Amino acid sequence: MNLPKILICSCLTFSSLAAWGIDVMEFNCKRSEKGYTEEYEMKLMLASGAQKAKMYLDGRDLDQSDALGSQVVKSITLARPNILILIEAKFAPEEVMGVSYPAGTVTTNITLDPVTGKFKKVEKIQGGILGATIGNGTHTSEETCVLSKLPYKTK
Repeated sequence: MNLPKILICSCLTFSSLAAWGIDVMEFNCKRSEKGYTEEYEMKLMLASGAQKAKMYLDGRDLDQSDALGSQVVKSITLARPNILILIEAKFAPEEVMGVSYPAGTVTTNITLDPVTGKFKKVEKIQGGILGATIGNGTHTSEETCVLSKLPYKTK
């Protein structure tokens, strides 16, 4: 990370992003688990006017819905120095390879410190195929996300 990005991140830590007129932040993120590493781009768009908060991973909108379930970014909140993100997913009952799974839910709470890059994800899994394969309950993981562009305002 270069000096200008560090300075802007530090300034943003002590002031409201809305006051700066910023509503888009882009990050390069890295997830590592069991010897496997994945890199992805994350874009956060803050709520403004009638537009709800949005989150994109590698250009894919996380607000998704189909016959098998739905996923919704409920909120993106600036709580200095962190960004708090709440995502809720609901899955319909399904059958996979002859095994039936009940309906399930996943509630994801993310805390991101844009200055340090610390990204902590806490997922509460209840039922569904994820509950059966990963286990019901709370699962915590950490990743790293660094600003890829200076925060900016759309339009």
